[in-house]
Amino acid sequence: MLNMAEGLSRLGALAAHPVVRTLADAFAEAGFELAVVGGPVRDALLGRPTHDLDFTTNARPDDILRIVTPISTAQWDIGRAFGTIGARVQGEQVEITTYRDDSYDGTTRKPVVEFGEDISGDLLRRDFTVNAMALQVPEVKLVDPTSGVEDLVAGVLRTPIDPAVSFGDDPLRMLRAARFSAQLEFSIEQGTRRAMEELRDTLRIVSPERIQGELIRLMQTDDPVRGIRVLVDTGLIDLFLPEVPALRLEVDEHHHHKDVYEHSLTVLRQAIALEKSRNPGAEPDVALRIAALLHDIGKPRTRRLEPGGGVTFHHHDAVGSRMARKRLQALRFDGDTIDAVAKLIELHLRFFGYAEGAWTDSAVRRYVRDAGDLLERLHILTRADVTTRNKRKAARLAGAYDDIERRIVELREQEELDSIRPELDGNQIQQILGIAPGREVGEAYRFLLDLRLDEGVVGPDAAEQRLRDWWAARA
Repeated sequence: MLNMAEGLSRLGALAAHPVVRTLADAFAEAGFELAVVGGPVRDALLGRPTHDLDFTTNARPDDILRIVTPISTAQWDIGRAFGTIGARVQGEQVEITTYRDDSYDGTTRKPVVEFGEDISGDLLRRDFTVNAMALQVPEVKLVDPTSGVEDLVAGVLRTPIDPAVSFGDDPLRMLRAARFSAQLEFSIEQGTRRAMEELRDTLRIVSPERIQGELIRLMQTDDPVRGIRVLVDTGLIDLFLPEVPALRLEVDEHHHHKDVYEHSLTVLRQAIALEKSRNPGAEPDVALRIAALLHDIGKPRTRRLEPGGGVTFHHHDAVGSRMARKRLQALRFDGDTIDAVAKLIELHLRFFGYAEGAWTDSAVRRYVRDAGDLLERLHILTRADVTTRNKRKAARLAGAYDDIERRIVELREQEELDSIRPELDGNQIQQILGIAPGREVGEAYRFLLDLRLDEGVVGPDAAEQRLRDWWAARA
């Protein structure tokens, strides 16, 4: 619950921030208004940490640049056409934007910029009332033309103007509603939510890069599940990640299986909890979280109803990996993220064979080799994938994974497990066998790698003899 007395005190602290005070004094001396706007004001009222400082002013871009240059170590004007000047002040990056009255062309989502003269008009063009507040400085005056404080108290997301107009101006705001719902744990006002459902098809005109950016921000929140449910329930996610709602498989009276959609959301939550406990203080692992959400997306395509009421999903790991790769490519994710998500999904079932019976050292080595630098993420995903309510089964699986992690540590102490290589390299293979570079060298290399994985270190002499024996057997 928002305590207004405490909130106003925090606004005073925000106004006293060295960067805010420095800019406020400079703009006031030049005869212009200045206000901290949006997220920093909202978060200060809520008692949340404030991060990026955004400002708005009645000064035009040329004036902004002239004012900030003497008090900053760097300036950039890449956003000048939209009225925004960036600067680094006392080590912090800030953006200062001229009051605006934007309109959109309805096709490209590019705003037609019109500079405004009044801060209230500028605030009306923002996405939600809780982000449409400003703190005027240096006088420390809260400007709240759309009752954002009341919505903060109520924990509600609402657009400052008719939601059909607001979302029509920029459909990405509908995804932002889902993200803020998760980030702030706020509900979405009924009319705003209804507009999201009715206008969801307008999201088609938003670029994949912008959608990707908003999806990443959602996955970086402490609990993305709330936002994912909003996207699924409004139908918005059908337009850019339809594999998620497809997890809601039909269950008939004869064939029973767990709810794959709810299971996936639980896995996501459990993966985040493990991520935080195993890597405290680290940045949110977006690739791991996306893999947790999508790890079972191959199930709808591979589901088979068996006689007697059984249901199978053979090879859903491989199918899901390919599906995830294709979808993330369409959303313009970077190659490293795509590769990590696809590989984690491909490997997420590998461990469950271990729980059925102890693996050999060779199998453990292969597990580590195949996971590569994704091993820690695979540990988290595999543990998170246990959502059974059967306490005995859950305990057995947890114990098995404790065991495999212990064995990996022991094997690492015995050998360089993370960088397993054959004991003979390609040049040595050519010299021993008297062959030129080509396919046969690759086959010999793979033979020696299998030997290394199966038997560990045998020594170069023994490896050479085994290579000669293998070569002779081919003749």
